[in-house]
Amino acid sequence: MNILILGSGGREHALAWAVLQNPKCDRLIVAPGNAGIAQIAECAALDILDGSAVATFADEESVDFVIVGPEAPLAAGVSDALTAAGIAVFGPSAAAAKLEASKAFTKEICAAVNAPTAAYGRFDDLEAARAYLADQPLPIVIKADGLAAGKGVTVAATIEEAEGALTDIFGGVHGKADVVIEAFLRGEEASFFCLVDGETVLPFGTAQDHKRVGDGDTGPNTGGMGAYSPAPVMTPQVEARALDEIVRPTMIEMVRRGTPMRGVLFVGLMIEDGAPSLVEYNVRFGDPECQCLMMRLGGQVLDLLLACAEGRLDGAQVHWADDHAICIVMAAQGYPGAYAKGTAIGGLDALPADSRNMVFHAGTALADGRMVANGGRVLGVTTRGDDLSDARDRAYAVVDAVDWPEGFCRRDIGWRAL
Repeated sequence: MNILILGSGGREHALAWAVLQNPKCDRLIVAPGNAGIAQIAECAALDILDGSAVATFADEESVDFVIVGPEAPLAAGVSDALTAAGIAVFGPSAAAAKLEASKAFTKEICAAVNAPTAAYGRFDDLEAARAYLADQPLPIVIKADGLAAGKGVTVAATIEEAEGALTDIFGGVHGKADVVIEAFLRGEEASFFCLVDGETVLPFGTAQDHKRVGDGDTGPNTGGMGAYSPAPVMTPQVEARALDEIVRPTMIEMVRRGTPMRGVLFVGLMIEDGAPSLVEYNVRFGDPECQCLMMRLGGQVLDLLLACAEGRLDGAQVHWADDHAICIVMAAQGYPGAYAKGTAIGGLDALPADSRNMVFHAGTALADGRMVANGGRVLGVTTRGDDLSDARDRAYAVVDAVDWPEGFCRRDIGWRAL
């Protein structure tokens, strides 16, 4: 098969690495890719938000299957364009992608199926939002109702912080967006992944992300500073409740509305006393959770994604090894605020690269033959181990071997489980 992956981050590097392990993959193209992906696959300059351009490129390159990595092309309808062109695609329609593209839409779905989630209000006016905020207990959660690359959420401990978040969102920091104000859910957060083709749901692993930039979960939210899989808080009992009370009712409602979901459903959960509540839905793999899942699953990923795209999930099975994986994100100093680009990264060629140790690239580029940082989150050091402690020790040993003085990472990834 000729396969095209859309995206340029660590998630797409991990997907490419896993897909290449499957003998069904004859040729792999990643658009636009990055410097690390270019070491294992073809990269192509392509506007991945332009569905017509993607479909034309896929036709010209005899692509059999397209895997959409990021959320923006899904919301832009790239999957719809590929489906209309008769090209198999892993990723939902734009209508189904509203589960991520609009937090208010997800809240409406939850209300329709009585799925447990936080109480909320939706506002398109700053003064109305402030008036609602004044009557709510703290802490409070302020969300931009739209795509914000993982940075549109503020957990505000004070009224001043909450009002600052409202001012930023209505001021256009995330583009034109309404605001969703949510009650703060207490408990332990976890990521639950499911493959879905209509009403058929196949559980596809659990992970726990670390959103805050600093050790001890301090500082501002980021796109993710590290993750591990599986997440111990996602017991079989919690998983069963999440499926029965949240995921399956949502998928049935989406079918009833004529907008069935097909792709990966990333279910963000808050778990308290064994009871899961929905924090948010995403309709693509999380980053850096994807790196952990791909490390654990390997080449079977291609078969599973293809079965999902072709509506064959009811006969599919996921074969898990009894292992653990962890991803440590190395970011540029200053992230998630202002950071410098172009700083040199050394030592990568000497690092191990095998089924237990990988460095997935996110924000990298080549400049005069040198690997340089070209983004905020730059590398995802990902390792497997017999247990989480083993995987963590391996990962930090690799991190310490990377020669990048201008980079940093959290040193406590996996602390909840360990």
